[in-house]
Amino acid sequence: MLLQPSLHQSKLSISSTISYSSSFPWRTPNFTPRRALDRSTFPITCSISQVHSYGTVDFERRPLINWNGVYRRISLMENPDLGAGTVLALCEKEGKKLTKWELCRVVKELRKYKRFKQALEVYDWMGSKGDKFRRSASDAAIQVDLIAKVHGVSAAEEYFQGVPDTLKDRRIYGALLNAYVKHKEKEKAEMLIDKMRDKNYATHALPFNVMMTLYMNLKEYDKVDKLIFEMTKKNIQLDMYSYNIWLSSRGSEGAVEKMEQAFEQMKLDRHVTANWTTYSTMATMYLKMGLNEKAEDCLKKVEGRITGRDRMPYHYLLSLYGNVGKKSEVIRVWNTYKSNFPNIPNLGYHAVISSLVRLGDIEAAENMYDEWMQIKTSYDPRIANLLMGSYVKDGNFDRAESLFHDITEARAKPNSNSWEILAEGHVAEKRVSEALSCLKEALDFDSSKRWKPKPAIVSSFFKLCEEEGDLVSKDVLENLFRQLGFLEDKNYASLIGLSISGNEKESNKRDSSSDGNYYESNEDAEDSEVLLN
Repeated sequence: MLLQPSLHQSKLSISSTISYSSSFPWRTPNFTPRRALDRSTFPITCSISQVHSYGTVDFERRPLINWNGVYRRISLMENPDLGAGTVLALCEKEGKKLTKWELCRVVKELRKYKRFKQALEVYDWMGSKGDKFRRSASDAAIQVDLIAKVHGVSAAEEYFQGVPDTLKDRRIYGALLNAYVKHKEKEKAEMLIDKMRDKNYATHALPFNVMMTLYMNLKEYDKVDKLIFEMTKKNIQLDMYSYNIWLSSRGSEGAVEKMEQAFEQMKLDRHVTANWTTYSTMATMYLKMGLNEKAEDCLKKVEGRITGRDRMPYHYLLSLYGNVGKKSEVIRVWNTYKSNFPNIPNLGYHAVISSLVRLGDIEAAENMYDEWMQIKTSYDPRIANLLMGSYVKDGNFDRAESLFHDITEARAKPNSNSWEILAEGHVAEKRVSEALSCLKEALDFDSSKRWKPKPAIVSSFFKLCEEEGDLVSKDVLENLFRQLGFLEDKNYASLIGLSISGNEKESNKRDSSSDGNYYESNEDAEDSEVLLN
């Protein structure tokens, strides 16, 4: 029977397999551990909840403060630029006792909602208190992870080098390895895992899973197979993530027989049982290979493995049935989802609206959007962007612009992709100045400067500038890209160079070589729970 509850399973996402912990300021640490640690007993996977003895040596009789109250005060700060430390200092000034366990629980919650900068600020504040708060090897691992996210890999490396050898166990090495993989630092990741092998830190699945994810993302599928072989040869047990990554890798290279062979091996392994992520992964791969019947069969198996309170399988089902082209199944799954859960999160509406847009039922997608607007607890611009993008693609720019104005009038905030969609529409309508204005708004909106426009849209804009003889607008955007450092990437600079001028002399001024790895402006990547599309 479809859609029956079963055991809880987690989705295929390497980020969900890694939870490294730390609690030091990101600058080089200066402390001495209380006692030597038995490094051989530490697993790589760790979280705040797995770290014990977080109490402080504090004999003052002050009122205890609940960690959730501290978290709320930090997350709801009117001026986040003041830093989480100001909230913690105020709590102490009010006479409240802040324990290490509570502060680490606050950090865990901040990390859960991707408030990495504030989480790091909590650790900075704890580090400023000297020996008041106990520090451990797991703290160093979380710190490496957070520093890499907030300040970049170089800062994480600097911190790692300053950690005493007595605190460098497999967890901190694993955290640095994960940072390298996230930033696709292939050579550094390979050197580090070799060092982990030498130190006997690569004795179970997690570091191999991280490296396999890197190779899969780089399309070096043969190296994924080599790591699987190494694990088997060394009697390192493959876990659920190992198999799911392996299946995804073989499916991505279009090797259906090899993928099915890996699945057969998985079924023979008594240590693991295929879960809903396994079948959703195979369904995705079958769809990419045009094997829709096999994909649908896998989706039925996904439904049979949904747990009682697990929402994520529904999101995948809605998305994948949309890819199959089965509107009736999308509606059926959606109705079942709503009957099982009184409240549907934004991600659920994103999944169903995205599928309806792909299926071409814009009216149904609009009705679903109106329903979401009535019940939402927070505004997610990605949902409106689905409709705006569809309007622009169909040549209905006026509708896209009207929806955008409705959003801003309702005091909701569009994101960089919202502005980019408008820019694309203006380019299609041959309005250079309006397109440039929207691209500038998109770049200004992203304070982290991580967002980059789609190269195809930039190319179209420059071509329009040439056609209209508007070299000033072309130079304005190119100079802005140069100021932001975008042109340091050879592939991005090459694409822009070729778009600016078709003559060989101009293109040779830039590196015109390209391996196709252009920046993709994928707003879905902002959320680790966004679906495979």
